Amino acid sequence: MEALASDYQRLVGVLEAEAGGTGLRAGALAGRLGLEVVPAKVEGVRSKVKRLVERGWLAEERPGVFTPRRAAG
Repeated sequence: MEALASDYQRLVGVLEAEAGGTGLRAGALAGRLGLEVVPAKVEGVRSKVKRLVERGWLAEERPGVFTPRRAAG
């Protein structure tokens, strides 16, 4: 995870610690990061987690719900 910038490390860390089996939406994730839950902040978080999904760090098993990537096997 050291390859990620600090903002992205925080996102992955919060999801690993708090998502449980159900995952988190961008708004809930923004709140857990201590950000205001306003559209501008939520969309910024959503953009970052979508990028992490594209790069294989996170999963989006249902539309808009983000989880840590499951280990293979």
